[in-house]
Amino acid sequence: MIGIIRNAALSILAMSFMVQASAAPWEEGKHYQQLDNPVRTESDSGVEVAEVFWYGCPHCYTFKPLVESWVESAPGHVNYVNIPAALGSSWEPHAKAFYALQAMGELDKVHDALFEALAGERRPLNSGEALADFVANHGVDGEEFLKHYNSFGVNAKMQQAQAKIRGARVTGTPTMLVNGKYRITASMAGSHEAVLEVVDYLVEKERADQNK
Repeated sequence: MIGIIRNAALSILAMSFMVQASAAPWEEGKHYQQLDNPVRTESDSGVEVAEVFWYGCPHCYTFKPLVESWVESAPGHVNYVNIPAALGSSWEPHAKAFYALQAMGELDKVHDALFEALAGERRPLNSGEALADFVANHGVDGEEFLKHYNSFGVNAKMQQAQAKIRGARVTGTPTMLVNGKYRITASMAGSHEAVLEVVDYLVEKERADQNK
């Protein structure tokens, strides 16, 4: 009887070690940061994963194929969104271009090309007019683009996005936000690949909390 109890205790201890070993080695405050004040999300259900980016950011350019592959295989409860950052005045035209194209339903047509031109080729597309000429060469109506680019609606969208970015204390790109509660960067996680592993961990953490 004593032997049976001893074996059962050893089994429980072994299982405990296995659980600890399989647990993700991600630590709050080291690999990711929990926000003191969560920021608003665009989705009422599921788990939102937002990438804060800039079309001219070389790190975002490198990260882009990795995050796109991740999005393709993400579970159905993940709501992925892009948030263009305007951390400096020179970034503002590109953030406005994102929302103008989104309002027109033309974002998919030019999104990749803007990354290639700004981060890949370092082209000086720093005004509404220059961007209008650029998108016109990619099958988008340049005059219609400028109307949206200079519209109240696009300006309001951009201001809302920047308020969210400031609220999340984002200081560089790319930065990932999970459900408006957690901030992850490559410098924190260790690499672009590790960022997505931390995102996976936090997505499931949020999902488990929602299902309690």
